[in-house]
Amino acid sequence: MYEIYSDILGELESHSHLRKIKDFTKKDEKYIYFGEKRLLNLSSNNYLGLADNRRVTEEFIKAVGGKYSFGSASARLLTGSLPVYKELEELLAKLYNKEATLLFNSGYHANTGISSSIAQKGDVIFSDKLIHASIIDGMQLSQGKFFRYLHNDMQSLEKLLERERKNYKNAIIITESVFSMDGDIADLKTIIELKKKYNCILIIDEAHAFGVFGEKGLGIAEKLNVIDDIDLLVGTFGKAAGSMGAFVTGKKVLIDFLINKSRSFIFSTALPPINIAFTKWIIENKFPLTCEKRQNMLNIAKKMGSESHIIPIIIGDNQKTVEMCSILYQNGYFTLPIRPPTVPQGTSRIRISLTTEITEKDLENLCNIIG
Repeated sequence: MYEIYSDILGELESHSHLRKIKDFTKKDEKYIYFGEKRLLNLSSNNYLGLADNRRVTEEFIKAVGGKYSFGSASARLLTGSLPVYKELEELLAKLYNKEATLLFNSGYHANTGISSSIAQKGDVIFSDKLIHASIIDGMQLSQGKFFRYLHNDMQSLEKLLERERKNYKNAIIITESVFSMDGDIADLKTIIELKKKYNCILIIDEAHAFGVFGEKGLGIAEKLNVIDDIDLLVGTFGKAAGSMGAFVTGKKVLIDFLINKSRSFIFSTALPPINIAFTKWIIENKFPLTCEKRQNMLNIAKKMGSESHIIPIIIGDNQKTVEMCSILYQNGYFTLPIRPPTVPQGTSRIRISLTTEITEKDLENLCNIIG
């Protein structure tokens, strides 16, 4: 009965595709530990060094005491909502100057819930070819049609819009701002021009930009001063904010629609109140202090040839990528091989993810090894 699963796993292993959960002993804001072996963590999304940071945790607990519980025990549409949830939503709406905000349990919940519900029967979605898997899953669950334009290719997007837009009621354009596996940045200004020209709803996923770009850490849209042109903006708390969860902010009618139609919101037990309180505390108390450190991190990334704090080292072959990660491990660096289906076939890579705690000196030997 289980032979088919064993065969599939064996096939994955034979092509260096098999994934296993890593058994590490502890983490801090900079390093990861396997037993007594300490490695510089270059695979984390802990961009501001706030997760696994004992000082930050102790400061938060001292500030809030025993005010918040560790479980909500219900979806928010039942009994799983308290004032702190609304306080965080209102804080984000104010920061982005948007009409309303809705919290989700994760970036995956947000993206699948949004793209699966916003596109109704007779609607269409246009998305970047390298969009995150969570958005692809949401599009596949939607009642609408979807087309994927060539990565960051505005001519490809406009050709699709010109050919297909007239055939559908509502049209939605979805892209990440900072692409999670390539580290490059979407051409938001041109996308906004096309959104207006072809009368589309624009959804931007700022998961890897929230907390990193912009004066207040609100993302690429803040940096480019285009927040007002975006209908729905998505961000996550599980990366730079060092917490858990996600949000979408934008037009009230769209937020109200998601409350009523997004299955990943409706049918999920809400995150614990203490987690929501921690996220709110981080945004209010820590984000304003990170501007200089964030800029220094981005300067290091620029010297390494990347537009963002995500630096892909494309090797191509699966086995060679795995072997390079092993070499780096022996030299004190923790990296992971990124292979298909996460990235296109033949583009297996090491994804170096910088944080504000990592210095140029930390990376000197790494650059020598990779060449």
